[in-house]
Amino acid sequence: MPSKIDSSPLYVGRFAPSPSGQLHFGSLVTALASYLDARYFNGQWLVRMEDIDAPRCLPGVDSDILHTLECHGLHWDGPVLYQQQQHARYQAKLDSLLADNSAYFCACTRKQIKANGGHDNHYCRELGLTAQAVSESAPNTRGLAIRLKLDCHLSAFDDGIMGRVDKTGAISKAHSTSTDLTSSSFAEAEQHRDKSSSRSDDGSISAGEVSPLSAAPEDVVIKRSDGLFAYNFVVALDDEYQGVTDIIRGSDLLNVTPLQRAIYRSLGCNVPQYGHIPVAAVTPGRKLSKQNHAAPINNKNVLENIVNGLSFLGQGDYHANEFENATQLLTMAISRWDRKLVPKIAEIIVGEHESTYYSHPL
Repeated sequence: MPSKIDSSPLYVGRFAPSPSGQLHFGSLVTALASYLDARYFNGQWLVRMEDIDAPRCLPGVDSDILHTLECHGLHWDGPVLYQQQQHARYQAKLDSLLADNSAYFCACTRKQIKANGGHDNHYCRELGLTAQAVSESAPNTRGLAIRLKLDCHLSAFDDGIMGRVDKTGAISKAHSTSTDLTSSSFAEAEQHRDKSSSRSDDGSISAGEVSPLSAAPEDVVIKRSDGLFAYNFVVALDDEYQGVTDIIRGSDLLNVTPLQRAIYRSLGCNVPQYGHIPVAAVTPGRKLSKQNHAAPINNKNVLENIVNGLSFLGQGDYHANEFENATQLLTMAISRWDRKLVPKIAEIIVGEHESTYYSHPL
């Protein structure tokens, strides 16, 4: 296996679902947005199955997800990467971090961390347990977590859709060009769009629309005490391995992006550019999700699903009956894709009726 995918184009995007449930309207919108963005900039679009947390994954769901993408004309480049097949690469990086003292074993329990206000106090970092010492004193290290030393600071960044984001994950009000909204109905979102166009979008929404990351950075767990690799660790390694340059995803992850960027830097990985889109919600603060039992996408209504997704993303009026197939519709949507038309709000309320319309009935 090569150490890294080479000969990548300037832009490499990705869609990385977890096979813990089938795609619903919200996840289809994310796939659509990332696909359109990649194709508009003549880039690659990769698909990764984030199945690192194996106990949460359901048999056959990965095939269902890929089938839904194919039905909707969202064809990816190259092979699908499965995290469960990458353990050797993750472990090699982990061993390297331990060897150069960039990571350490942590024996702190949840109770101890909670007593510290919910944060690691660097006790185990200062203790300096080495792999050899742990092995000699406690041959079974399954109960110990491994933390990455985060010595770099959180920093502000320019989100490709939301605009300037400060180091807490909050949107800069000074650059705001849209109405102060935490959420919006599908109809209301039509009235609050910036009509200009550029990949480097500097417009933003007011602080407070997305909950900020209030805590200072702490050393993050990269391998859990149950033996599973941590999500933020493997995602950074996978993005570096696949040469990912741009990530389009839901705004529910905006507040943790400064921390994730710090993790990339601490691991020596290139930091991708980010663009965050509104999440689809049934009620304020309750997004469509697998955990909320959101209905799966109906693959028989492909054109309608894509049209609804384009409308959600503010990309103008499309009519399903004007297109023969998904490829024809997507070709036009790619040519017209405009990041600045995406509503700069945290979520859009689609409501129970719209949720049913977009997907199978509950």
